[in-house]
Amino acid sequence: MIGLHAAGEVRAAEEPLLSALPAGALMQRAATGLGVVCLRLLGRPYGADVVLLVGAGNNGGDALHAGALLAGRGARVTAVLLDPDRAHPEGLAALRRAGGRTLDHDDAGPLLDHASLVLDGIVGIGGSGGLRAPAAALVERAAAGPALMVAVDVPSGVDADTGAVDGAAFPATHTVTFGAVKPGLVVGEGRAHAGEVHLVDIGLAEFLPAARAWQLTDDDVAARLPVPEAGDDKYSQGVVGIVAGSATYPGAGVLCTGAALRTRPGLVRYAGTAADGVRAAWPEALVTEGRPSEAGRVQAWAVGPGAGTDDAARAVLAEVLATDLPVLVDADALTLLAAEPDLVRGRAAPTVLTPHDREFARFGPEVGSDRIGAARRLAADLGVVVLLKGEATVIADPDGTAYVNATGTPWLATAGTGDVLSGIAGAVLATGLPAVEAAAVAAHLHGRAGQLAASAGPLIAGDLVRHLPAAIGRVRGARPARLPDSGP
Repeated sequence: MIGLHAAGEVRAAEEPLLSALPAGALMQRAATGLGVVCLRLLGRPYGADVVLLVGAGNNGGDALHAGALLAGRGARVTAVLLDPDRAHPEGLAALRRAGGRTLDHDDAGPLLDHASLVLDGIVGIGGSGGLRAPAAALVERAAAGPALMVAVDVPSGVDADTGAVDGAAFPATHTVTFGAVKPGLVVGEGRAHAGEVHLVDIGLAEFLPAARAWQLTDDDVAARLPVPEAGDDKYSQGVVGIVAGSATYPGAGVLCTGAALRTRPGLVRYAGTAADGVRAAWPEALVTEGRPSEAGRVQAWAVGPGAGTDDAARAVLAEVLATDLPVLVDADALTLLAAEPDLVRGRAAPTVLTPHDREFARFGPEVGSDRIGAARRLAADLGVVVLLKGEATVIADPDGTAYVNATGTPWLATAGTGDVLSGIAGAVLATGLPAVEAAAVAAHLHGRAGQLAASAGPLIAGDLVRHLPAAIGRVRGARPARLPDSGP
């Protein structure tokens, strides 16, 4: 798993290294890793025009030292000093020794128009708020040109902890981050501004606290998906119950049941008034028009998509939540639960809620700019796992453990895809995996299926169901994650 660490944790971990190493050695580690990534991105550095946007402090120093490395490999490197009197002196001297030059920001525009690579060393991980003049204008002009846009540690203007962007920010195609991945690179608007994230190991691992937020890789997900063995039968691989859809609107029931089946538990049972539609679409499911208690033995329930919000739906939700089984609550059932949160508060068995932002707001304050913090607060308040859907889905459990999903595509923002996610999550939950991990695995698979479906163009929810077997196969056949970038 990829641990996510807040800026304060990273700064605290740097302190013992700064005390133990010679002056400037830690910056040299970071700058060397940064320079190596830039060399790889350029491919052929000789003669390439590289522009450094340099602010005050260590972030600018990292950019200057990396620029010196690139100049030594034949690149034409120009540092645009936004605050010349506060530019990092050692970094500036290194750049000049390597043949790099400096330029006033008023004269930098034409150079940005044809640069090969622009390196963002404006603000470090302690920055807050949007970029101010003249940096904002320079970044806008650079983004309009052909250059690779590379951020140092965190794109300037992006909050390192939340991913919030309050004003102008550097739109990186690549971000080279040091020591640990910061949450703001993978969640909120920061995810879109970070581009591809490259982690450079600078020796912080032994000084960092245990991570409380994570991203799963394909290998992590594969390890959590059971593979049938010779002695298995349909009851030993997870039995999931689905309560979704209605006689008038059977689609949610069909999608949710199909997704559960394609996720490959041992058995899927459906209970509800969309029985005829589900039975016609999925003869593999065991279907009843009765109440959940009449469906037969299950090991987890997924309840809510398209099931309505009337008294009958409320009674079904209460019946399912009164069991000692894991329950996933989505869509209409979330509306009911927001009106009666005591139905779930203090429940002994695992419960997973899967709201999008508007559904989340029915339980209290809106999500706001800190998505991880918001999911943690609701999870702690209700004693449940919260899967907060969005471009970067966040999963949190009551003790504060969080996962940020790394897969997906904007094409998933269409009707019915949430019903598919509920079916996947219910099926994984039925295997006995801890609820927070089951939700994280489901989000990862859902995103992988979306990526595969979207490869041919716009998708509909049914495409996700059809692509689920391929998504699971892709995850199980994944190569090991690429090692962090390091120096030469």
